[in-house]
Amino acid sequence: MPTPLYDSLRGLAAQAPLRLDMPGHHGGPLPGGFPWPSEIDFTENGRTGDLYGGEPDDIQAAEGLWADRFGFDSCLFLTGGSTQGIHAGLALLAGEGGSVALDRGSHRSAYHALALLGLTPYFLSRPWLAEEGVAGPISPEEVARTLEEHPEIKTVCITSPTYYGVLSDVPAIAGVCHTHGAKLMVDGAHGAHLPFLGYTGYQAADVMVTSAHKTLPAPGQTALLLANGTGLSALQRWGSVYGTSSPSYVLMSALDTARDYMEGEGTARYLETVRLADALRRRWPALAPRDGLALDPARLVLLSPGGFALADTLRQRGIYPEMADAGHVVCILTCAGGPSEMERLERALADAGLTGPCPSMPPPPEPPEAVLTSRQALFAPRERVLLSQSAGRISAGQIAPYPPGVPVIAPGERIEKKHLAYLREIGYNEAYCDVIRPREE
Repeated sequence: MPTPLYDSLRGLAAQAPLRLDMPGHHGGPLPGGFPWPSEIDFTENGRTGDLYGGEPDDIQAAEGLWADRFGFDSCLFLTGGSTQGIHAGLALLAGEGGSVALDRGSHRSAYHALALLGLTPYFLSRPWLAEEGVAGPISPEEVARTLEEHPEIKTVCITSPTYYGVLSDVPAIAGVCHTHGAKLMVDGAHGAHLPFLGYTGYQAADVMVTSAHKTLPAPGQTALLLANGTGLSALQRWGSVYGTSSPSYVLMSALDTARDYMEGEGTARYLETVRLADALRRRWPALAPRDGLALDPARLVLLSPGGFALADTLRQRGIYPEMADAGHVVCILTCAGGPSEMERLERALADAGLTGPCPSMPPPPEPPEAVLTSRQALFAPRERVLLSQSAGRISAGQIAPYPPGVPVIAPGERIEKKHLAYLREIGYNEAYCDVIRPREE
């Protein structure tokens, strides 16, 4: 399979050019034997292409292969993670000062984008799944209701899958959006592997952001911004606003080779991982798909009456899960693992003896009153106080404990006693939070 960018950089490096530009290592080894492929760590030199330029080059050829593989019209490489893509995507679709229907459980980068762009959010709620102890999928009906009540909204942004692997029906939601003259952006940061497993739902979205580094064999910060109905030049424009003007060629070429690997051996290994994950779910209490609940088939979310304790026990045995809460331990299984790794995990689970039904957790209360805009909250002076002493104050950031991972209080909202009571009930009474500092009289 072709890897146009990687091959081009290797070919240029093989010519042993005298490099008098960035980076400062000039293609030589780094001190201390640091394992960085400096020979392909170039800058824009007239031969290597330009991530944000308009002329066809090897970068664009590599991006085009990703776009074709995922079923989108255009693709932009991101070297600032999905955060860069969330900011660029919302700028592209929503512009400045508009309104957006936003998944309440969005990543903090989406909340930062609200502030940076001066957007007014109308939050989309998720149903609480009491048996599983997690928030469920965004429903098309919830999106339709929000768009009907607020026809000024022209952009919808949802997360699929969630940290717990919960998938929303992207094609159905996209259909609702387009019927109401709105466009859909999907934060699929944790779903880069899904199209290689046959999932085609993302193709219905207008914009999709995903992190290769989260679930594919790719280095940290590597991500993709994909779009339908929008040309590459628009992605380049907004990607350059939120990204560095010196993107790493090593990271970009790693995206090129990760796709090539996934076209063959990587997908075969991922399919084996899916089989192993399914077997683990059958043997151990875990989040499992059912009617009305579609899940990432490779994500293993163990159930436990003491999730934090189980995670600690696993770490003591050299096994590091992605995250834990009071009733779950989330493990990201990828093509990098196999039967021996899963056997090691099973031995540790058997010794720990901490798996079992998820404890009963109450759903979060209704969102509090919004006193300030996201932009006002971001730029206002702030101070840190104990959560238990914050009643009546205005939150300067997200207060989003696990479970369920959905912000109980968003930036600019007033902290009320009922929200503190909820946080206390799930064990977050003595945490600290950032609040707006009162104005001096």
